[in-house]
Amino acid sequence: MNEKIIEILTELRPEFDFTENVDFIEEGMLDSFDIVSLVDEIETSFGVAISGADVIPENFCSIEAICNTIKRNQK
Repeated sequence: MNEKIIEILTELRPEFDFTENVDFIEEGMLDSFDIVSLVDEIETSFGVAISGADVIPENFCSIEAICNTIKRNQK
């Protein structure tokens, strides 16, 4: 799952290294528009529907947070 998430993030913002252990939001690597695009890609790639309540920066600030969000929204 981590590799696919990194692939999606890299396609979205190729100028950043998403393998770094940093807060993607705090470091300016992702903004609100990026999160909306990321949610769309995640839903398509993983066959999940991300709840609107889960579309908050804290859930997309790291690979671990993104994985947890996906797992929480799987049926």
